[in-house]
Amino acid sequence: MGSNAHVPVLLGPVLEGLKIKPDGCYVDGTFGRGGHSREILKQLGSEGRLIAIDRDPQAIASAPSFLTDDPRFELVRGEVAQLERIISERDLVGNVDGLLFDLGVSSPQLDEADRGFSFMRDGPLDMRMDPDSGPSASEWLAAVDERELKHVLRKFGEENNAARIARAIDGARKDAPISRTAQLARIIEDAAPKRGQKIHPATRTFQAIRIAVNAELEQLEAVLSQSVKVMRKGARLCVISFHSLEDRIAKRFMRDASREAEQYRGMPNVPEEFQPKLRIIGKAVRANDAEIEVNRRARSAHLRIAERT
Repeated sequence: MGSNAHVPVLLGPVLEGLKIKPDGCYVDGTFGRGGHSREILKQLGSEGRLIAIDRDPQAIASAPSFLTDDPRFELVRGEVAQLERIISERDLVGNVDGLLFDLGVSSPQLDEADRGFSFMRDGPLDMRMDPDSGPSASEWLAAVDERELKHVLRKFGEENNAARIARAIDGARKDAPISRTAQLARIIEDAAPKRGQKIHPATRTFQAIRIAVNAELEQLEAVLSQSVKVMRKGARLCVISFHSLEDRIAKRFMRDASREAEQYRGMPNVPEEFQPKLRIIGKAVRANDAEIEVNRRARSAHLRIAERT
């Protein structure tokens, strides 16, 4: 995955989907290593503006100077769920022309063992996108009860062996704290061996714990509801997801926002506040074979696009 660290996923479809205007105001809500931001900025003129947001201090620190020195660009450290506040502080509510959210964990986060995201590299069991905020995955595992852990593994990891894995984790932590990624991976492998699976037995459990620790789905739901408030008419919303849980939330939000409020559905005169807020643009876009060959992370990517009405 290291070779993919700076490869922005679905770049062409994103740039087309945003329908960038040279003098427009755009938000990259998940800056990462700045791949999308770099290309968006190239399409902006002198009056254009790009605001990027990320809660990971390493992402902020790694931002290249050619971006941070550009007067059209601003990089904000914060949670994406703070979108409305960030935009309001800049007096831009109702003036944003495009929003991009590239969800999930980034390749650099997976590549760095000390971040604790990957079972492929032994490191401290952390998993926080913002290491300065909230409990680490190790601390979370020490505090969560077995029943809640099973629920998280089923809901966020769609793990069929959730009960068996939760029971194994509960038993192991009574003997010693679970503080390393390799330690947790071994517990999961012993509880639910591979037996013909295409993916590593720990894949879904690590995903579930990461989502829980970072409140990723709550962050997504919050920022989607805020997005319609900050966009101007004709603005574009682009959401890239990498697993079914994220994609279902984005799909459902766009579908619901593209309809009249239920109590007015089918009626000839719908009050403005109950009229559709979005128009869905096409079907979900997936990477082609050429992109997947260059960037393996693109295999599971889905891009959904909607326009503010």
